[in-house]
Order: sequence, then C-alpha cells, then structure tokens
Amino acid sequence: MNLKVTTPVVSVAWLKENLEAENLIVLDGTIPKVGKQKENLIVEKQQIKGARFFDIKKVFSDQKATYPNTILSAEAFQEKAQDLGINKDSCIVVYDTHGIYSAPRVWWLFKTFGFTNIAVLNGGFPEWIAKGYPVEKSSKELYKKGDFVSNYQSERVCFTDDVLQFINEKDKCLTDARAKSRFYPTEPEPRPEVRSGHIPSSKNLPYTILQENGKMKDEEELIKLFSDVNTENKQFVFSCGSGVTACILALGLELTGNTNYILYDGSWSEWGRRSELPIEIE
Repeated sequence: MNLKVTTPVVSVAWLKENLEAENLIVLDGTIPKVGKQKENLIVEKQQIKGARFFDIKKVFSDQKATYPNTILSAEAFQEKAQDLGINKDSCIVVYDTHGIYSAPRVWWLFKTFGFTNIAVLNGGFPEWIAKGYPVEKSSKELYKKGDFVSNYQSERVCFTDDVLQFINEKDKCLTDARAKSRFYPTEPEPRPEVRSGHIPSSKNLPYTILQENGKMKDEEELIKLFSDVNTENKQFVFSCGSGVTACILALGLELTGNTNYILYDGSWSEWGRRSELPIEIE
C-alpha cells in the first residue's frame, strides 16, 4: 500500500515511523538564508537517512532568468524531478536545515506542477536531530529515472503585470512575507540593486510570525494572523524577497484549510529592481 499524506505538514515522529515506506522520497530543500550565504548549515552537511538534495538555486530555478528562484517551465521541472527519481506515485516529505524556511518553496513548486502527495517536515532537520533520529553524511547519487509528470496549475502563480493590476482590485489582498524592517523600510535590502519599500496597497505579514520554535503555529493561531491581515476574506496574493518565504505564508494558509491564494514568483527582487514600477515606503 502506497504512503499518502493528508496534511500540508507532518511531524518528525510520523516520518520516522514511515521512513522505510517503499514510495517515500525525502527531499532536503535547504538554501542559505538571504544575506547569510556563507553561514554554516547544521552539522557538516548531514542529512536525514536516505534524503535526496533538491537544489532550488542551481537546478530547480531558471538559470537564464534575470531574477533569483524563477519558476521553471513545466517540461524542465518534469525532467529534473524525474532525474531525482520521483514517480507519479511517490510520497514526498521535504525539509530544510533551518526549521521551516525553504522547504515550503519545494512543497509549493510540486503543488504548482500538479503533484499533491507532498508535505513539509514540521521543525525540519533541527527537530529531527533533537529527537535523535537517524542521519547520515550527505552524498551525491544518481537515481533511477522516475515517471513524474508535470501538470502546470497556472492559477497558483502570478507575475509582475498581474500584480500591477491587482493593486487596484478590491478582491485581492497583497501580502508581503518580508520582515517589517524591510517592508517599511528601516533597513536596506540585502540585494544592493533592489530599491527599498513595498508594493502599493500591500500588507505585511512576516513569515516568522507564523512560526514558533521552528514549527508552524497551530490552526487557531494561524487563522487569527491571516484574518487580521485580510478582514474581508479576499484572495491572498503572497510575495516576499524572491519567492521563497512567501511559500511559508502559502503553507500556513493551507494549514487553516484555505487555498484561496496565488503567489507572485518575482516578488520584491523583481518589483524593487524595476524602476518603472510604483513603490511605497510607509
């Protein structure tokens, strides 16, 4: 019987219990936090036993794009997922070494390409280590090519021209996952070529507020956080610095049972760099 996930996140205890499931694939989706590219990630590049590295930056982003973390075409994503040995009937659990930071980007990408049997590991690698569960040294491997098939869900993602229209649409709630100090701003952007400020009419919901001790907050707390930002139950349009932490907002919203959102893939790294686009600083 193939393993299936029924919630957007799973616990480390659940993963430990199911680690030997035949169709389970564990992905390490770690990237360095923005502005901290040289920081040491946890414990000499160890990984959860049997994990495969999902390279967001160098493999699963368009290398020819102007802006970081740009989504691949459906064909390219399918080919690279197959190269990781992922099949149509796989069950994926993705984690990162920060707790929950970049793993939701992997989760969102798979869902955007039509794959739903995937969950984020709540607490990530730090929680796994804290429980004393099995780890191993990271290694590069070649995998038997999978039969994963992309089914691009275009309604899950939007681009700059769309957002420019959304600014004046009353049924959209533009919501930015960056820190308050970058949103207003009281500190400079980590990318020197990018202006400071935020998209006009957008609201600030820092992704860190959705978490506690490296885990997502419970459903009741998340419902309140989202309803405080979006009092009229509009469709959320999530953005962040470069399309990564906006996916944490997407994960949090889905944990409340709400899927009424789209994600701005270019996010502030594109908007802030394009001088013809309007910005606000207050």
